[in-house]
Amino acid sequence: MELVEERVPQDPVVQFERWLRYAEEVGEFQPYAMALATVGEDGRPSARFIMLRLIDSRGFVFYTNYNSRKARELAQRPWGSLVFYWPKCERQVRVEGHVDRITREESDEYFLSRPRESQIEAWASPQGEVIPNRAWLEQHWEDCEAKFPGHVPRPDWWGGYRLQPETMEFWEQRPHRMHDRLLYEKQGEKAWSLKRLAP
Repeated sequence: MELVEERVPQDPVVQFERWLRYAEEVGEFQPYAMALATVGEDGRPSARFIMLRLIDSRGFVFYTNYNSRKARELAQRPWGSLVFYWPKCERQVRVEGHVDRITREESDEYFLSRPRESQIEAWASPQGEVIPNRAWLEQHWEDCEAKFPGHVPRPDWWGGYRLQPETMEFWEQRPHRMHDRLLYEKQGEKAWSLKRLAP
């Protein structure tokens, strides 16, 4: 395959959605998995894999515990970088942009759509904090499950973020390491510039 300027859409989100659908079609393992990089107060980066839950014209949405390390870092420096890698497709996408919390209503709606076990987990796990042992975690799970025999409300400390892309880079493997790299950069509200990068 070739990644050619004349064949890609002007909107990189449309291009991303095309590649994501193809990744699903060829059976990529976890096509929605993405690495999220943030930066702490000390200037040191940290990265972890999370799941993309929604992509639309406004950006890339993911959910987490607002007390987690990534959330604390985003509160200090609300910028992030995402990386998607699909080895079967021999493709990679990098996304950089500003990150904001989504509305309470959006977080509520998504939380209600989750399986009950995932809802309980949001209450049971103090994400990233030191805990005594596995038994403590399992007991905490059982306590939370008993606390909510029916409806499970969304915890105030759990919700979503949206990364609004300012740059998006599409990489596709080619022979002899002469890979294709196309870089979109935001120009104003809706316009994007498109440049080819050397591999």
